[in-house]
Amino acid sequence: MGSDDERMVKTTIKSFRILEYLHDSGGAGISEIADALAMSKSTVYKHLRTLEAERYVVHDETGMYTIGLRFLALGVGARRQQPIYETAKPEIQQLAESSGEMANLMVEEHGRGVFLYRADSSRAVNLDTHAGREVYLHTTAMGKAILAQYDLERVDQIIDRHGLPQKTPHTITDRETLYAEFETIREQGFAIDREERLEGLCCVATPITAPDGGALGAISISGPQSRVKAETLETELPELLLNARNVIELNVAYD
Repeated sequence: MGSDDERMVKTTIKSFRILEYLHDSGGAGISEIADALAMSKSTVYKHLRTLEAERYVVHDETGMYTIGLRFLALGVGARRQQPIYETAKPEIQQLAESSGEMANLMVEEHGRGVFLYRADSSRAVNLDTHAGREVYLHTTAMGKAILAQYDLERVDQIIDRHGLPQKTPHTITDRETLYAEFETIREQGFAIDREERLEGLCCVATPITAPDGGALGAISISGPQSRVKAETLETELPELLLNARNVIELNVAYD
């Protein structure tokens, strides 16, 4: 048997690299894509023509290619397959209303944190936490809450794969420091992000677990550091989250 790399289809990988570039850039022409991805224009053209024929990209009269709406149906379907999504959604909405801030739902996939749902209050700040957004787990309260539920072997595998890159001066980039924080998270039942992914943003989160103890994901409340002070982070918001967690876990157990 060959290695995992040998079994990967390089043509498929190129198609996904092109799609990712179109997503990140908001649309591009053949020459721009070829230059950015170090591919020939003819190769890029063939991939785009195939993707357009399958309705995964759209080509306009200016020569620009953009991501097609067919991905929307796939994304909605993928989100609905997450057992926690429908159960947690109303509680996330209630958290946003009760806290006056932003509330989120996250799961782990392939060692990254993926936002599944976000609810905003009338005064919530505008952030990049849209559904499908991927982040490093160690940089967020939700990610740390999830990691704290895993055994260290699994955590080590995730860190070995993705590292502990620094996103702000406050990001935890030391493995032992992170492990020590996991102990605190397990003891108190919630995790705190003090400007660790985005400067000026604070967040508190709690994990959601299945009846067998497995981690299903995490929920959080986020707000600007100017509004979310220490007492709020450590007392008021955790109380709201733990109450919501209790409801979600009961509904998961008895659904």
